[in-house]
Amino acid sequence: MQISHRLLLTGTAALGTIAAPATAQTLNLSVGIPRLSVAEYHRPYVAIWIEKQGATPRTLSVWYDYDMKKGEGTKWLRDVRQWWRASGRTMSFPADGVTGATRAPGDNKIAFVAGKGPLGALSPGNYTLIVEAAREVGGREVVRLPFAWPAKPGSTVKAQGNAELGTVALNFGK
Repeated sequence: MQISHRLLLTGTAALGTIAAPATAQTLNLSVGIPRLSVAEYHRPYVAIWIEKQGATPRTLSVWYDYDMKKGEGTKWLRDVRQWWRASGRTMSFPADGVTGATRAPGDNKIAFVAGKGPLGALSPGNYTLIVEAAREVGGREVVRLPFAWPAKPGSTVKAQGNAELGTVALNFGK
């Protein structure tokens, strides 16, 4: 009798695991990096994080020169000031699942799955996704995308940068 009870629990646990991904939502982010007409172009360092009032900010992605000798690329991460103050200075680099190389001009796409990776589980409420870019021999810019969670699948939130960032768009998919 104990054996069938164990099988029943295992079967229920397996069904719960199969059902969870069907309800998982994806946050599809597009970050526009404009081509600037400067003699010496440097790709920007970019930090992407999420904030909810009363909660600890979560870093989702950081694009920097992580493959420099002796980790020298981390020395300029503090130039991404708002992110650095919010959560960057408490992190160890390279951060698994978060660290990425700087990106070329154009629309750069990245997806985050709710309940997995750096996004993790989100409780219902109002959030802000923040994208900050800082560039050597350039400026610094922050774009904020407020949204409510859970989000309606297919909805999109957009904001336009002025110099260091182009269009930043967050689309909610299933």
